[in-house]
Parts: sequence; C-alpha cells; structure tokens
Amino acid sequence: MSKHPVADAEAAYVRGIRANLGQFIQQMIQVFFVGLIIGMERNVLPVVASQDFGVPKGSFLYLMSFVISFGFVKGILNFMAGRLSERIGRKKVLLLGWAAAIPIPVLIYAAPSWEWVVVANVFLGINQGFAWTMTVTSKVDITRAEQRGFATGVNEFAGYAAVAVAGIATGYLSPLYGPRATLLWFALGVIAVAAAIAVLFVKETLPWAKAESGQHASGTYQGHRPRFPEGVPANPSARQIFALVSFRHPTFAALCQAGTANKVADALLWVLFPLFLHQRGLSVIQTGWVTGVYGFVWGASQLWTGPLSDAIGRKKPIVAGLWLLSTGIAAVPLVEGMGAWMAAAAVMGVGMALLYPNLIAAVADISHPDWRSSALGAYRYWRDTGYAIGALALGLVAQASSGIVPAFWFAALVLVGSGAWVALRAEETHPRINPA
Repeated sequence: MSKHPVADAEAAYVRGIRANLGQFIQQMIQVFFVGLIIGMERNVLPVVASQDFGVPKGSFLYLMSFVISFGFVKGILNFMAGRLSERIGRKKVLLLGWAAAIPIPVLIYAAPSWEWVVVANVFLGINQGFAWTMTVTSKVDITRAEQRGFATGVNEFAGYAAVAVAGIATGYLSPLYGPRATLLWFALGVIAVAAAIAVLFVKETLPWAKAESGQHASGTYQGHRPRFPEGVPANPSARQIFALVSFRHPTFAALCQAGTANKVADALLWVLFPLFLHQRGLSVIQTGWVTGVYGFVWGASQLWTGPLSDAIGRKKPIVAGLWLLSTGIAAVPLVEGMGAWMAAAAVMGVGMALLYPNLIAAVADISHPDWRSSALGAYRYWRDTGYAIGALALGLVAQASSGIVPAFWFAALVLVGSGAWVALRAEETHPRINPA
C-alpha cells in the first residue's frame, strides 16, 4: 500500500479534457437530452395555450405563470443540487433530475386546465436544476482552469442546440399528432434513453474536485493561482456561501445580477417572442424556425465564445454579450418579415453565446474546489430565478400596456444596465490574466 494516499489520489484524478475525453463526451450527451426536455415546450405551449388550455388572449401574466413556477423552482433546486452533490456525489443528483422529469409530459398530456401546466413546470424546474447543473459541475471538475471557457461553452452548446432541435421537431410533429401527444411521447423517449445512458456510462466526478482541493492544500497545485475570496472558512455553511456569492463579494454579485438579467431576456424569448411572431402571421413551423435560429446560433457560437474567454478573459465577452443581446431584442419590434426576425434572432444568439458560458466560467474561476459546486449553485439560483422575475415583470408590463412590444423595450433596458454593472464592478477572474 502506498505511504502517500493523498498524492496517489491526485495522480489518479488528472484533470484535462484529453485525459477525461470519454466522460467529457458523456456529460455532453446528458446535457443534450436535458436541453431536449425544456426545448420541447418553447414552440408549442405558448402558441396553443389559448386554443388548447383556455388561456384568454391578452392575459399575458397568466400565460407567463408556467415560466414563473419553473424559474422559482429551478433557482432553488440549482443551489440545493450544488450543495447536495458535495455530499452524495454528482451522478446521484443527475439521476434524481431524470426521475423528476417523468411527471412533466404526463401532466401536460392529461391537463384539463393551464394550472396543470404550471405544476408540470415545477417538475421541469427540478429536472433542470438537478440534471443541467450536474453536467456543468462535472465538466468543471474534470477540466483544467484554462479550459473552463471551452468546457462550459461546449456544455451550453450541446444543451441549447438541443433546445433548438426540440423546438423545431415538436413544431413539425405537433400538427401531425397533436401538441399533447407530441410532448408526451417525445419527452418519455428522451427521459428513458438519457437515464439509461447515465446509469451505464456516466462516472462520478466528485473525486476530481477533492483531488484538486488536496493540491491547493498541499501546495502542489500546478498553474496560475486563482483569486479565491479571502476570509472564507475552511468548511463554509450553505448560508455563508449563498451570502458570499449573492451579496458580499462584488465580482460574484455582479456576475449573479448578469445571470438574472440574461434570464429576464430569455423569458421574453421563451414566451412573448413566439407569441409576437404568431400575432404577425407566422405559422407554428415558421415560428419554430425563427426561434430555432436563436437557439442554434446561441448553441453553436459557444464553441468559439468559450475558448475566446480562455484567451482574452471573461469580463469583456460578458459585457459585450449583454449589450449585443439588448441590441437584438430592441431590433425585433423595429423590423418586419421572417428574414429580418431571423437576423435579429441571430444577433441575440451571438449575444447570449458571449455571456452565457463565460458567466459560469467566471464563477468557477474564483470558487474554491471544496465549495465550487455550491457557489455555482448559488449563481445558478440567481440566474434561473431570473426566469421567474422576468416572467413576472414582463407579464406585468405587457398586461399594463395591453401589448407585447413594451416588454421588448423593458428587457433591452435591463440588459444595458446589467452590462454597465459588470463593466464597473466585476474584476477579471481568469487566473492567467488576473492571478492571485
């Protein structure tokens, strides 16, 4: 038996994409399936809400209620998932996420009223909070600091490419089989395949995080020193981590509010953008293609925006992304025609790609491996609670003005202010560019 068990553990759990390529690909597969579950709703539900579920026209706040329930639940479960995974492991939390997905299509299929859809999205929030969070955390566990932009970019590419694929696929299948039957069988098939793959092929990655922590403790860590926050106890409580990330550390706080702002925008694009296009005369299939452009560009562009932040840092792409997303949203009411709306959707997709994976990478950069999953969970709490905050605010704006267009202006202004906050209050987090 070795006399140096800590050193043996560190050697056994080497970080890096090449060294862990098999598991890196398995996590990509998992997040693709997670993206299919949320993407199946994005095209079909907003358009058919009035004809299939009795949502009155003009009841924007009522329509947004399913996003409000999703956002609040997913936000809370993100933090719980991060904390829980540090105790029982990443894989078990991932499997809990797939178990929580089973009621979603069943409730929608059997729904006699819109309230059932709201309840279904509570389970969607649990699924996304547990499953998507674990794919991000696991990739960060097994990659090196200088690869985090690429790793998170690939992760979010796979997930949001799946969102676009599901939106287009359900758009085509819904007229053939009906929206409820389409969502039922599409979702049950995805859940069964994803859970089986997770059980058979996904490995537990918590040991990689523990090995990295041991290297920091022993002074054997190789690479640039991250700017971990000072004054954090060795074993911080959940309350201490949540307060640190949410309010006490200026860079963490700036990143959290940016996460909230981008989900305010995504709530608009999830519900009101398809409704806006439908009101302008586009069919369900045409709407699926326009929203699909947003998802495809967002997903594919993350293959270069993540590595970009590895080269130039996280802060510049994040600020540029917030302001570019604002520009694309503001353009939607100002242009006319499917081609023009596709162009605006592409601009929004690039903006999202610049900010989305790099916010995750920035939080991971300055989070100690002992509590990194909890820190990512706290950030993702604020980010995905942005769905609920955005849906509530946007619904009130649209309801008060009796129209959708003012909600676009509101979201654009929120993003402009958010970018200014990051520019003024956040430090660069990349350990090579701004080391401790």
